[in-house]
Amino acid sequence: MDHQPSPFLVHSNGNNSNGTTHELGIFGTPPRNRYRRNSLTPLFARDDSGVYEGSSEKYINDPIHGHVLLDHNVLKYIDTPQFQRLRDLKQLGSAYYVFPGATHNRFEHSIGTSHLAGELVERFKDTQPELEITESDVKCVKLAGLCHDLGHGPFSHIFDNEFIKRAIPGSTWTHEQGSEMMLEYLVDDNHIEIDREELNFIKDLIMGERRGNSQRQAFLFDIVSNKRNSLDVDKYDYLQRDCYNVGIKSSIDCSRLMKMSRVIDDQICWHHKEVYNLYELYHTRFSLFKRVYTHRVGKAIEYMLTDALLAADHVMKISSAIFSGPEYLHLTDDIIRQIERSREPGLETSQAILKRIRIRNLYKFVDELLIPREKLRILTTENINPLEIVSCQGSNDHLQVEDVIVEFLKNNYAMKDQNPVDGIKFFSKTNHSASYHIPKEKVSSLIPSEFQENFIRVFSRDATKVKAVHEAFRRLMSRFYRTSDGSSNLPPSSTSPYYDSSNTSPERVASSSQWHQSRDASPTRRLGNKRRNPGRGSSPTRRSESSVLRSLGDGVMDISDDDL
Repeated sequence: MDHQPSPFLVHSNGNNSNGTTHELGIFGTPPRNRYRRNSLTPLFARDDSGVYEGSSEKYINDPIHGHVLLDHNVLKYIDTPQFQRLRDLKQLGSAYYVFPGATHNRFEHSIGTSHLAGELVERFKDTQPELEITESDVKCVKLAGLCHDLGHGPFSHIFDNEFIKRAIPGSTWTHEQGSEMMLEYLVDDNHIEIDREELNFIKDLIMGERRGNSQRQAFLFDIVSNKRNSLDVDKYDYLQRDCYNVGIKSSIDCSRLMKMSRVIDDQICWHHKEVYNLYELYHTRFSLFKRVYTHRVGKAIEYMLTDALLAADHVMKISSAIFSGPEYLHLTDDIIRQIERSREPGLETSQAILKRIRIRNLYKFVDELLIPREKLRILTTENINPLEIVSCQGSNDHLQVEDVIVEFLKNNYAMKDQNPVDGIKFFSKTNHSASYHIPKEKVSSLIPSEFQENFIRVFSRDATKVKAVHEAFRRLMSRFYRTSDGSSNLPPSSTSPYYDSSNTSPERVASSSQWHQSRDASPTRRLGNKRRNPGRGSSPTRRSESSVLRSLGDGVMDISDDDL
């Protein structure tokens, strides 16, 4: 039986095979022969792990991209302690505690990103020879995709976005800077020979910006980390991989998007037929943030992990590891196991928090409020914070500042409040040499007019104080939702456990004299130059002992202790 050459296989020595047929690329240019293996060349020997091995390359079977080729340049970096460390970093951090399928790690994501980076740059080299892409360009782009996440810490973004900012106030350290440090350490520790210019180029590709005197073409910096419009192979991989592992169905086809792109005027552009698919991709990203990455239970666990790491930092010296490659090498998600196993004095608080996670005694979500655009300048961390919420508590609530967590949450289409597609250029099927923008009005009337939503979220560290924190938060927020007649138009809290859809009246019961006294003690009593007037109906009264279910106004119900 005749054997057909596989489009995935390559000569390990890089020679062209005779008699192979060519498939036309999207713009009529045949792919290079290096993508073909002679039909008489035996397949690599396969071991029990499912890895096909040759003398200088391997295939791995990836659930997202199928059989992925790892060439000798990539393997030199993968087979190091610095890269193997990524096996011990969950891709989605605390989301694993909510989505049991989210067991994938930074290791496979990095390999997938490298694979896509190589596919894209090789395709540009094949279909657009005028770009004069060199073998060095291809090598560095693939290595940048491979090494772009070397600097992630325990539980991924929790480490740099939450822990480091609190452990080292004023720090501007990012995981991209950590990736640069670990890349240098990887090269030095494993005696990998690489030109200094190439190493600096890889660092720039990871950061997504040209630094120094690099003469490399600008579009190369958009492949792994695209600062123009956030459309890059990193996103291609994690969107597909995360949807697959958490069980969310997705219609995005990144392989098609890659095939429908080309370089025009030193910028990656896309075929005009893909404009709506790009909006779908950005919406998928937004949806993942909304449903998975910022899941309220996942965020509660995220704050618990942050508190546990902070409580252990003075003993374990966790934060200082960001300045040392050898120390950072051993800093992975396993840090919580180290804390739990340790008998060192001073870890009792951290161990107690971690035990609460194990027995599912979690910090509790209290409430959230969508911030209207017109109130973004008023509802800020200066006015809405744990201290202000605690100042609005009832006389017998006994709230402390450390009981309350306030989060200002932003979910968007990847470019803050801007439309990311405005930063993308397209080409037509009749003219591949000219690029242009496509306004959203020409795409669909259902594309959103705003591309970022802003929320205030409140959590309680003490499960027994959720109701008190909720009432105090609603009292505070009612100050900023005042009508001309003094009444409150604070919107209902449909996401709170105390919301009752049968009661959506904006009227609030009169405040008690006790709360007026505590309110007067607030450290921020003025808004602008005017004295805040609580007005009528600005606060709920304290529940009488005989009541079981009492309205707090705004669709909020107070549940008696017997019902909790």
